[in-house]
Order: sequence, then structure tokens, then C-alpha cells
Amino acid sequence: MDYGHSIRFGTFITPSAARPQAPVQLARLSESLGYDLVTFQDHPYQPSFLDTWTLLSYAAAATERIQLAPNVLNLPLRPAPVTARAAASLDLLSGGRFALGLGAGAFWEAIEAMGGRRLTPGQAVDALSEAIDVIRGLWAVGERSVLRGGEYYPVDGAKRGPAPAHDVPIWLGAYKPRMLGLTGRKADGWLPSLPHLKAGDLETGNRRIDDAAASVGRDPREIRRLLNIGGSEGVEQLTALALENGVSTFIVASDDPTALERFAHETLPVVRAAVDAERGSRGVLAVDAVRPARALAKRREGIAYDDLPPSLREHAVEPGDTDYASVRSTYMRGGAPGLVLRPQTVEQVQEALAFARRHPALPLGIRSGGHGISGRSTNDGGLVIDLGALDTIEVLDEARRLVRIGPGARWMEVAAALAPHGLALSSGDYGGVGVGGLATAGGIGFFAREHGLTIDHLVAAEIVLADGTLVRASAEQEPELFWALRGAGANVGIVVSFEFEADEVGDVGWAQLALQVDDLADFLERFGRTMEESPRDTTLFLIVGASGPAEPIVAQLYGVVDSGDPDTIVARLQPFAELAPLVGQQVQLLPYAAVMANASELAHDGQGEPHFRSGLVEHLDPATAEAAAALAASGSAPWFQIRSVGGAVADMAPDATAYAHRSANFSITSVGRSSRFDELWSELARHFEGLYLSFESRTDPQLIEQAFPPATLARLRALKRRVDPDRVFRDNFGVTAADATSDGESVGVVAADTVAPEPLG
Repeated sequence: MDYGHSIRFGTFITPSAARPQAPVQLARLSESLGYDLVTFQDHPYQPSFLDTWTLLSYAAAATERIQLAPNVLNLPLRPAPVTARAAASLDLLSGGRFALGLGAGAFWEAIEAMGGRRLTPGQAVDALSEAIDVIRGLWAVGERSVLRGGEYYPVDGAKRGPAPAHDVPIWLGAYKPRMLGLTGRKADGWLPSLPHLKAGDLETGNRRIDDAAASVGRDPREIRRLLNIGGSEGVEQLTALALENGVSTFIVASDDPTALERFAHETLPVVRAAVDAERGSRGVLAVDAVRPARALAKRREGIAYDDLPPSLREHAVEPGDTDYASVRSTYMRGGAPGLVLRPQTVEQVQEALAFARRHPALPLGIRSGGHGISGRSTNDGGLVIDLGALDTIEVLDEARRLVRIGPGARWMEVAAALAPHGLALSSGDYGGVGVGGLATAGGIGFFAREHGLTIDHLVAAEIVLADGTLVRASAEQEPELFWALRGAGANVGIVVSFEFEADEVGDVGWAQLALQVDDLADFLERFGRTMEESPRDTTLFLIVGASGPAEPIVAQLYGVVDSGDPDTIVARLQPFAELAPLVGQQVQLLPYAAVMANASELAHDGQGEPHFRSGLVEHLDPATAEAAAALAASGSAPWFQIRSVGGAVADMAPDATAYAHRSANFSITSVGRSSRFDELWSELARHFEGLYLSFESRTDPQLIEQAFPPATLARLRALKRRVDPDRVFRDNFGVTAADATSDGESVGVVAADTVAPEPLG
């Protein structure tokens, strides 16, 4: 029986404590000789041996490429929950190079001696089976269900994690029928030793494993067949073991460097070539990437997983994959997509979009950084195209301040890359935000009043349209597309490259002020007036959180004064410091890159649905301030923010970009979920002149009409009919492909299948 796995070779080294560096040197030698795997036996009761876990960790640090594994771990003396976390930790530290060899062990009496229970052989197998479930359960960080243990490992409710760097295989050292059955049902590999096998044992073992695998719906090819050998076996014997008995990993048990070198030079390449030649003559291809049945069981309906182009498979993530926990959710929203595609090139973006078009009934999220408050870059059961790999940052022309940035870059990375050139781009207030989402919606950042929105610095972009076409948009090329891209870009395509004209920026004043407020409405009105009267080099945001019944209201101001002069910074901030008694302050002179270096490197793990709402107002006049204060002080809004816009933002004509609300001086955002919140928000919304979709999590269709004035919306709909008549991009506040009259008024929605797209040109 040939299972078609690629042929691999490893070494089996004694963890001798006599010369503690010798096993590590042999591990490094194994790597240099081209072995794929180095393993160490685990006999923790042996006083002449090093502790195997410690040795594995040390060897991992001393090597770069080779895989490492215990051969095999003595589970009775190493509790499964501890083993799970140790294995995940070592896999993370080694860059995904760990495999977990396990055995039921012959030392349950040692447990009995320590006050535990002695297990029969059958119970030992049951305990190992439960251990495998516990280990995999602790690795499954993204699972929302409560972890369950059993008779031998009562871990109900234990916290999961950390997740390993890759899907760590579990190999079992097994000989008896029950252990072989367990291998077939749950393991990823069978690891016996040739000296312990009698004639026919490999055939019998394979048959038992395959039957057990089939009984639970597994493909027997999921289980790699490994074999510890002495190293003196000839080429013909090893080739026969591979082609007739399915052995695909041969592990040489030797501590003799000369023997390891001789095997690597004389036997290893000949066996590999002989197996490859025989398989080639029979047209057999390697099948290492057989997806486990436990992963297949988590696939979602309606997705043609098997039709995924080969170029996308390596980096694609399904619900059953180890990486799924790190890609399923956004910063704010919990998600459960059926497939996350992670293209590495523009061509792969086009392939990913073509795959998505073949699934028109499924939700489609386009993700750059995954921070977005709206949460639309994830979904439930749909597709996500994650652009994180397209994260290049280049200074094309320093004299012209021209930079090219990929959509997957994060703004803290952009700030750090541009700082040595004395450049910066206004980009919100959080460095973890991805470039793609913000730079197609607006970009209300710390330089907004001085330098405008992020989109105001865009000079060109490369976009993959709904039909897969790659086009360049600028003021000269596809100007209508370029217009829409700046404020409604999620509707027209996937931007794969941005070109911006950056600003010259040096050190800035970074201010954080906390003020105790007695009359919030009066404070908001005076804050608004002070902000509008301030020089454009000053942009401050305001946050008010819920306070207890007997607690004073504290307003927090934070933002940037674009000046390297301390006296200027203090002068700009003084009017704000006088709005109310200061209860906290911190003012620093920092590089802008340091201001933006405020994001965590941890994967997003949002839970549930965000409940953010947005509105734009021209002034914080008495009526608006009164309504805003009523909401912020009600206790129904745990978070309430006002961002300053105005200044340079208003220099751009309202019809110059799809972001048309240029007269707004303030963006108001709040979060809440109650009838009281809804009532107070509705009162505040009476004063709005529009809204900013990036701060809005609701998906009501009428929100589109609030985000875009009638003329802007009509223009967008006409363009939508041309570039996306089938509404491929509909899940991120997508406009409908409506017809439009010559004066720009919308006259109704045209069904997508009755509209012929006009060619771009």
C-alpha cells in the first residue's frame, strides 16, 4: 500500500546528559545534512537523560529549518493540558516546526505511586484518546464553545490557547489493536519502531488503522506512516517499505555522526529517487495536503472549496484550519466566514474575485486591516478577501513627496516608513487601521484641519474592478472612477495600490487633556467654538464616557498640534485647558510615527456585533450641543466621540470627491444598544447633515442616502451601473445600480440583470 506521501527522513537522538551539548550538535548536524526531522526519546524517569521538553526547546533555538518532535512523549507523566500549552508554545517559538509524538506509556504505575489511579491497558488507550481531544481543544482558540474534558482530564471551561503556529500533527507510537484503532480514528501519524515489529506487522497495522479511519469518515491518507529504523537497512528494503507498506518517513536511530553522514549521502537520496521514479512511472502524485476529516466537517455550505485555484490554496483559511481564529473576526465584530482568501499578488486578487463571483449568493467582505468599526470585512458563512499581504510602502519621489502604499499596510507602519523622509499622511487616530478601508472612505485624522482627509492626498490608484479588470484611476485616467474612489471606494472595486502625495511633517505636540465637566451641553458648545477658532495646525478629538450617578463627567481631549515649538503647542492648547477644570494632562513633543504606534500586534478577536452610529454636523450650536449632551450623559452611551474636521477639509469642493459633506466641522460617533439610546440618538440625528459610513455599523438601506447627498448618490449609481452592474461589491454599504436623469436625480433602481455594462475607456 502506497499512500503517496512525500518521502522524508529524520534522526532519532538519545537525550544523553553525559555530554549535554552533544544531542544539540547532532540536531544541527541533522539539519545541515538535509534531514527533515530530528526527534528525541522521552524517558523522564531516566537519571542519565536530559529533560526532553527542555532539550527540544534548546534544539529549536539552535536550528532554523528542521522539524522537531518527541519520539514519543510519555503522556502518563506529562498531563495533557500542560502538554498542549507546551507544544503550542514551542511551535510558536520555532516558527511552526514542531510535531507531537505521543504514547500511552508503560508507566501508569508511576502515577499510582504518586497517589493517582493505575489504569488497565484499555483505560490507558481511553485516557490517550481523551488527551488528544483535550490537546486539540486547547489549541482551538477560535472555538466559541466551552472546552469539555472527561473522566481522565476534567478541564471543563478551561481557557484555550495559545494557538500553535501551524496545525501541529499528532503521531502515536502504537502496536496493539486498540492503539492502532485510536491512531486511525484520531491521529495524524503512526510511529512504530522497526526492531519491535514482526513480519506482517506493518501490513496488519496499516489495515487496522485504515479500517478505523474509514469507520469515522477519514481518508487513510490523512495519516502519515513513520518508522524508526537502525540506519543499516539497504536501499531496496527501504524502497519496498515505502512502496509496499506506505512508510513515508524514515527516522534513523543513531548518535554516531559518521553513520548519520553516511546514510544522508549514500542512502537518503537514492531511496527518494527510487520512490519518485516508481511513482512517476505509475503517475502517482504526492498527497501530503490531504485535509483532515475534522476540518472538512467544519466547511460551510454553498462554497466550492475543491474548485479553489491552486495559487490561492496555500494561504486560504477554512473554519477547520489552525489560522482560522486569527482571521475570522475583526477588531469590533465577531465573524464566522466560510473561507478567507489571502492573495499574495495582484493576479491572485483577480483570481480571488473571480472565485467570489462564482458564489453570488454569499456575503463578500474585503479586508485590509480588519479594524473597521462597521465590521463589514467579516461575515457569517461567506467569503473574505484579505489584502494583508499587499502591504508594501515605497517612497517613489521624495522631492514630490509621492508614495505608493499597498492596501494591507497599517497606518502605524506607514507613519514609521515615512518618518525618515520627513513625511506623513493624516490617517485616523489608531495605527492598527488598514490603509485600504480608510483610504477609500475618507480618513478623519489628526492632521485633518491642516491637511484635509486622507483621500484628499490620493493622486492615483490601481483597482481590480468587479469583472476582474485591473485599471489605473487618476485625475487623467478614469477620472469618474477616481472621483468615486475617494469616499465610496468600497462600491467600485478592490484597490491594490494607492499613490499619495504626503505632507512634510516633523515632531508634533501630542496632547491628552482630561477635564471635569459640570454642564456638558455648555462645555460641548464652547469646545466646538474654540475648535473652529483655533489655527488649522491644531486638531483635537473629544471622548465622553458614561459616569456613575454620583460621579462627575470627565471629558477627554486628545490630538495633535503640528508644531515642534513647545511655546506654540502650549499656546494652542491653553484655550482648551481653560474650558473646564483640568484633572489630568500629558503633553509631549513626539514624532508623528510615535503617536501612531498605538496598536496591538495581537490578532483581532471581536465578539458579537458592533453598535456604532455616526453623524456629521457643521457646528456644535446650542441645540446640537444640548442633544449631544443628553445622549452622552444619559448612561445609555458607554462611548461618545466628537472628531474635529473642518479647516482644510472644507477647502475641497463638495462635488470634487464622493465624500461630499465638506462643510461639516465635526463628526459625531457613539455606541449603544437600548430603547433609551435609540430615542436620544434620534433627537441628536435631527441636527445631522450627513454621516460618515466608516463609523456606522447599521446596514439600513436609507443610510446610503444620508451618507451621500442626492447629486452624489445619483452619480455613484450611474457609475455603479457601469463598473459593477451585478453588485458584486454590495456588502459594505453598497449603492444600487440605479439609472439617473441628466440633471443627476435618481429615477429608480434598475435590475442588475437588465443592464449592460458600458466599457471603461
